[in-house]
Amino acid sequence: MQTVLIIIFIGLLGGMAVGVQAPLSSMITQRLGVMESVFIVHIGGALAALVPLIYFGGGKLGNWRSVPWYALAAGVFGLVVIFSMSYMIPRIGVATALIILLAGQLVIGTILDHFGLLGASVRPIDGSRVIGLSVVLLGVWLSVK
Repeated sequence: MQTVLIIIFIGLLGGMAVGVQAPLSSMITQRLGVMESVFIVHIGGALAALVPLIYFGGGKLGNWRSVPWYALAAGVFGLVVIFSMSYMIPRIGVATALIILLAGQLVIGTILDHFGLLGASVRPIDGSRVIGLSVVLLGVWLSVK
């Protein structure tokens, strides 16, 4: 039970981080531009990661060549997230933008799970998942409406 609570806590913490990062990134984008915002956000993250890397002697960073080449595209997807949130927030608000972002995450997550892509455990799409996604997509529609 303790493990489940830790997982939930970490998940909520990550969700709250996205909820705060999105409007901050949008604020930078509105004042400086999209590419400038993306650069600043990624530099900030790189510097924050650099401190523990230095402290722990680099960890496994030297093994970066063992990572599949396509996994290195993760940073590019970070650019897409920052761009899309920066675009949506001034137009539809933070909550609605986050709901749309979450819906996109759930749709792609369901596809990845169904086919076991990118290291995901295979979890076939079933009726309850279809209903759950439908409810989320209905929520998106109601929020944007």
